[in-house]
Amino acid sequence: MGGELVVQGEDLGVWVVAQRAGWERLMPAQQFLLESVGVQAPADGETVAPVRRTQDDRRAVNLGAARQFHAREGHLRVPRKAVEDVAGEQVKLGAFLDNARRRAAKLSEQRRAELDDLGMRW
Repeated sequence: MGGELVVQGEDLGVWVVAQRAGWERLMPAQQFLLESVGVQAPADGETVAPVRRTQDDRRAVNLGAARQFHAREGHLRVPRKAVEDVAGEQVKLGAFLDNARRRAAKLSEQRRAELDDLGMRW
C-alpha cells in the first residue's frame, strides 16, 4: 500500500498502516478517533508491518524530482527549501540536492553522472 493518496506530502496509506502497526502505543482517544474514520485495530493474530521505502526507492523519487525540475526550468539551481510536486507527492528537492553536494565524495560514479547530466553544480 502506498502512493494512492498523498496529502500535504504524507502518503495516507503508509500513515494508516503505521498507525495500525503501533496501535497499542496510541492513547485511547487516538484509537477512538482513528476508529471513527474507519481505521481499525489489527485483528487478533494479525501482524501489521509499517511500509518503508528503501534508500534506492527514495533516491529514485528524488532523482525523478530533479529531472522534472530540470525539464521545466532548464537548470538545477534549487533553493535549499524547495519542494517539487511529483505525481502528488511533495519531494524536498532542495534538501536532496544540498545533501548530494555535501556527500559528493561518497556518491558512486553513476549517481554523480545522473546529476551531472542535469547540470548539477557541485
